[in-house]
Amino acid sequence: MESTITQHKIAVIGLGYVGLPLARLFATKYPVIGFDINQARIKELRSGTDSTLEVSDEVLQGVLVDRPSDSNGLYCSSNLEDIRACNVYIITVPTPIDKNNRPDLMPLYKSSETVGRVLKKGDIVIYESTVYPGVTEEECIPVLERVSGLKFNKDFFAGYSPERINPGDKEHTVEKILKVTSGSTPQIGKVVDALYRSVIVAGTHLAPSIKVAEAAKVIENSQRDINIAFVNELAKIFNRLGIDTRDVLEAAGTKWNFLPFKPGLVGGHCIGVDPYYLAQKAQEHGYHPEIILAGRRLNDGMGEYVAHEVVKLMVKKDIAVKNANVLVLGITFKENCPDVRNTKVVDVLNALKDYDMNITIHDPWADPAEVRHEYGWNSSKELGDVQDCDAIILAVSHDEFKTLDLTKLCKKNKVIYDVKGVLDPVLADARL
Repeated sequence: MESTITQHKIAVIGLGYVGLPLARLFATKYPVIGFDINQARIKELRSGTDSTLEVSDEVLQGVLVDRPSDSNGLYCSSNLEDIRACNVYIITVPTPIDKNNRPDLMPLYKSSETVGRVLKKGDIVIYESTVYPGVTEEECIPVLERVSGLKFNKDFFAGYSPERINPGDKEHTVEKILKVTSGSTPQIGKVVDALYRSVIVAGTHLAPSIKVAEAAKVIENSQRDINIAFVNELAKIFNRLGIDTRDVLEAAGTKWNFLPFKPGLVGGHCIGVDPYYLAQKAQEHGYHPEIILAGRRLNDGMGEYVAHEVVKLMVKKDIAVKNANVLVLGITFKENCPDVRNTKVVDVLNALKDYDMNITIHDPWADPAEVRHEYGWNSSKELGDVQDCDAIILAVSHDEFKTLDLTKLCKKNKVIYDVKGVLDPVLADARL
């Protein structure tokens, strides 16, 4: 049996950084139910506001509808019954790691159970969450079968189309990024591909199997992670040699095939996480990945490295480290984005805390309540009356920081450390 869907009615499960932009896009051509268990999030979206800033209020309000219907539009709900009439379920929940860097599939299990409760014959379930090859068919499908009582590839079908959204990026939005698609049978693959192709203006690539699509996604971010680890290691080497790493990269970049990666803190929900998913699967099959895990170890240690470099600079300038006033600019995982998930700026903060410093965190994008809840640190959207800093660390290159006069915030004898390499080299004592 193949799916008999003639008119798509879509449910998007999870309305975060990935799910909401996707639901909004599909709602321009299909009836869409956006489902999330976070009732506060649903209330916010129904009011026409997205706190992640991925979808503007104007665009969001342009697709919102007041109730579920068969007409195009987006209805947001936390009520399971509202998605029962849908025939395509797209799961966009996070796939984090635990404290031991092992994949945490619990969000996928829970969302699969949710969909399983309303799954019907002929329905298609599409996963977008980043996973290692095999998770969809070996981990998620059994949950759907158990809860629904239906048989995979007989009663219902599956697809996998990995998300490629770049949080905070207003240029490469979801419809402008080529989409990899796949299905649990050749025919379902074509159905899934046609569904995405109807809204993705950049086009689609139909992979031959779900496992191929899963593998393609997980190596995209692993490749970036390894390349950034390489330039981070170069930064450590050139720092000892007294050479500016970014000057070296600029010179090397004049060759046409030199890859333009820069050193930095590697956090976020993708690059700092996905390599562990691939490593886990490799180890289950008896192979210990050396390059992937070496890159992860190096990148995971960069926060502590930055903190120690700042302390060494302070010592060289005879600045007392204990009780020093340190201003950290930025705590999100990337610039011009409120996302603080897996931010490695926290590693810098935790390392500095061991020196009994007085640390002030300023980030105009981050939600102070979320920062406090996730990491136990106090941050402020406003700079306030900050002055007489012994050290300033530019950790995130938000646009707001590029116009700050840092000299007015510092003592004459001070340290300014530029993690992002965006400050005038004359102003910064060092940069990563």
